[in-house]
Amino acid sequence: MTLAVSGLVKRFGKKTAIDDLSFTVAGGEIVALLGPNGAGKSTTFACLAGLARPDAGTIRFDGRLLESDRGRTVAVIPETPDVYPLLTVWEHLVFVARLCRLDAGWEERARSLLARFAMLDERDTVGNALSKGMRQKTLIAATVLAGTPVLLLDEPMIGLDPRGQRELREMLAELRAAGTALMISTHQLESAEVLSDRIIVLNHGRVVASGTIVELRAQGTGSLEDIFLDITST
Repeated sequence: MTLAVSGLVKRFGKKTAIDDLSFTVAGGEIVALLGPNGAGKSTTFACLAGLARPDAGTIRFDGRLLESDRGRTVAVIPETPDVYPLLTVWEHLVFVARLCRLDAGWEERARSLLARFAMLDERDTVGNALSKGMRQKTLIAATVLAGTPVLLLDEPMIGLDPRGQRELREMLAELRAAGTALMISTHQLESAEVLSDRIIVLNHGRVVASGTIVELRAQGTGSLEDIFLDITST
């Protein structure tokens, strides 16, 4: 099963944020989406998740157009960890379980996710009393619990403590092994190099480079940072 984006265009007034964007992400693959500020990464995620309407192009999963049922296929963890201020950590998980009509037994999986992020002691804490890192962990746990076949993560490591970062890396590897199509947008090039199977580099809303880290290095010399800066310098 593959997420396939073809000819995607998104404009905001006279500004073209995404310009004829095409790529694929297969199930069981982690693709890193890189680019300088304003390259179109967050807008791409918004279109994929149904939070913004493209002006042109198609988004398909497993060969079918993603329409009204997109929420059951694509989930996104945004860069800003906004949670419901008056819901507890556990109530966020209950909300997702009911919304997604998860099968019986989801509670054990939810508790396991909280335990991995050392959040069990915070399960009854309301959202507006959580630190930024705890809000991020709550969103990650709730989104992973939903079990969508496509998962988008926008700067997922920001705000996480070292233990949380390690757990997330291990969780992403497990999701990949289970066949989830994963896409990570990040400015942390070292994380992208370690985590991803392929890398897509955007600049001015267009793909300027794509491939494995080995293939990208064949296009230039030096570190991934050197290659990134070279191909996004214009």
